[in-house]
Formats: sequence, C-alpha cells, structure tokens
Amino acid sequence: MAGGLTALKLKTTKPTGKAFKLSDGGGLYFHMTARGSGSFRYDYRSSGKRRTLTIGKFPDLSLADARRLHQEARKDLANGIDPAEKKLTQRKAGGGNTFSEIAHEWFAVKGQAWSEKHKQRVRRAINFDLARPIGNQDISGITATDVLECLRRIERRGALDTAKKTKQIASQIFRYGVITGKCQRDPTSDLQGALTPQKKTHRAAITDPEGLSGLLKAVDQYSGSYVVKTATQFSILVFQRPGEIRRMEWEEVDLANATWSIPSNKMKSARDHIVPLSTQALSLLTNIQQLTGHGKYVFPSARGGSRPLSENGVRTALRTMGYTNEQVTPHGFRATARTLLDEKLGYSPDLIEHQLAHAVRDATGRAYNRTTHLQGRQEMMQGWADYLDSLRAPDDHASPLGETKDD
Repeated sequence: MAGGLTALKLKTTKPTGKAFKLSDGGGLYFHMTARGSGSFRYDYRSSGKRRTLTIGKFPDLSLADARRLHQEARKDLANGIDPAEKKLTQRKAGGGNTFSEIAHEWFAVKGQAWSEKHKQRVRRAINFDLARPIGNQDISGITATDVLECLRRIERRGALDTAKKTKQIASQIFRYGVITGKCQRDPTSDLQGALTPQKKTHRAAITDPEGLSGLLKAVDQYSGSYVVKTATQFSILVFQRPGEIRRMEWEEVDLANATWSIPSNKMKSARDHIVPLSTQALSLLTNIQQLTGHGKYVFPSARGGSRPLSENGVRTALRTMGYTNEQVTPHGFRATARTLLDEKLGYSPDLIEHQLAHAVRDATGRAYNRTTHLQGRQEMMQGWADYLDSLRAPDDHASPLGETKDD
C-alpha cells in the first residue's frame, strides 16, 4: 500500500469549518472534525455491512502506528474477525483497553511496594480525578487534551500540587500501557509547561544558632502535653520526617543498641532506614517509656493509644510557644540540622544526607545500603545532641549590658 498521507501533511492540515477526510489507502483515512479534532479511521465491510473502526486520535497516535494498527485490523478481517466487534468484546470482557482497566492493572503490579498512605493517594487520583472523566475511554485514544482537562479541574479547586502529582501518575499509567502493548505513547509528554506553575515555598526553619537556642529553651519550658513536648524534643534531635516520628513504634526501637529502625513501608524512599540514637535521645525514650511503653506507639494520640500522635500535635505546640508558621515548622527541623551540621559542625554533606534518608550513591551509581556509615552517623548524631545542649546553656560570657567580659 503506497499511502497518500505524510507526517508533514498531517501537521499542516487545518480545519475548514466542515468535517473532511484524507485517504491513505486500503480503507485507512485521516478524519478531521469541523472543530479541528483529528483521528485515524478504517472503513471496511463485514457481513455485507459498512463498518468504521476508530484507530486513534492524532497527534497522540503517529501515522506510522496508525498504519501498523490498520494492518492488524486488516489481518483480523481476513481471518473472519470484525475489528470493531473485537475491540468492543475486549472492553466488555474486562480485559480491554479502557484507561481504568489499565490503571488498576498498573496499580496492582506497582503498588505492592508502596506504603498504605501512598496507595491511598494514588487510588484517589485514579478513581476520583482520572477515572471519572476518562476512565471508560480506550487508553489508546486518549489525547493530551483529555488529560489536560482532568488536570484543569483539579487546578480549579486550587490543588496545584495535586494536579502535578496526578499528571505524574497518569504518565506512569500510560507508560505501563505502552510497555504492555495497550497504547502507543504517553500523551502527557505533550503537556510540558501546561500546568499552572506553583510558587516555590520552603518549609520554614530556624538555621542560625541564636534562633535555635531560643527555640530549644521554649520547648524545654513548654507546659502542655508531656507526649507532645517529648515528641518535639526528639524531633529536633533526630530530624526525621514528622510522619515517621509520630508513627514511631516501640517495636522499632532497640534501646540496648541505641538505634531506631524505620521499616520501608513508612519511608518516603521505600527503603529501611536506621537512625542512631544519641544518649540524649535515649534518655527521652527511656523516660516516656514509663508512660507509653505498654502501647504500640512511642508518641500516641491523646484520644487513645491505638492511634499515633496527631500530625498537628507538634505544630500546634510551636504555635502555643509563640512561633508562627512562617518562622518554624516540624518539617523544618530537617533543614535546621542539615544547615548547622554542615556550616557550624563541619560534618560531611554525604553523611548528613544519609541521616536524612536521602538517596546517596556510590562511585558506581548504586544507592548505599541502610547500614552505610552507621558508625560515622552515630558519632554525628551524638555531636549534634551535644551541640544542642550547648545552645541550651546560658551564655557565661555575657554581661547584663550585653557586652562580653573580654571587652
């Protein structure tokens, strides 16, 4: 089949206000609607009736791929199989090509290694933000415009970050579809720069010794919940993510070996992580063990030991101490430690990144395992705890007038 279409011709074809078609031969043609939406279609006869198979939309489906699918349809027809009926039967059988079917297949394959919280986020994105508008469409016929409309709906409710993450999820589903032969390409690749840009914000953190000194003293003087106070002190000492700390379980703590082992299903990186514990951190745990050691969580909710501390527990305590959300956040303790461990205490950035549970790779590009530099990290965590104690101590060199004794 010679073919009368070219990629250039398709790109330069413009709508005329009326629907029209451009033939490629063998019943394959390019159809453009009055509004300018283009698709590849195949006209054929089956059981004495004229039928039309919509192969896919342009430009999401290339001319070369349309021709390949056209040839497959012709082979089916030669073997007595109606291409359009085959497509409909696959869809009804639940083994077809709808976006929802491919999405749930992808979720079942990839979701096994995810935390439950991440599964919930992805499941909501699929079922609520993607499946409702495009779930019943054939995945091979979904266009970038179709996906963009899903994302615009999310943006209209002000959830810009959710729109960005949903686009990433959709992209992974389409790429899975490509790998499994259910579609030809990922249309989200055409949406580069299409989403409303977010204003980049950093989680507020105190990164100067004087400011940190004031915070430490304020926490020590906090008169609210003992569990919340201890969780705040512990958070500053170990600088792990707030969610990891509030969901910390006693079975993860080894007081004898001074370690806290966080399982992969609680980690953002989906890898186990070991946190060496300083003597100060051990002291906090030993003290609170008398209160909460009989339960599951180190820092349980005030509503009952079966639930972890509320995600707003430490944040609310900071507000009670007089700190605004623009001054410091629980997550900001990580930036505090990262900055001062490097700039004031001189620890290796790689060592700090390991302790933050960020991916650090060796010379061959492989990620270090969870026990890498454990001794060095133990020494660093003790050094950090001792440094915090020094910031709590009164300034012995200050005079009532604010001048130093050396002046």
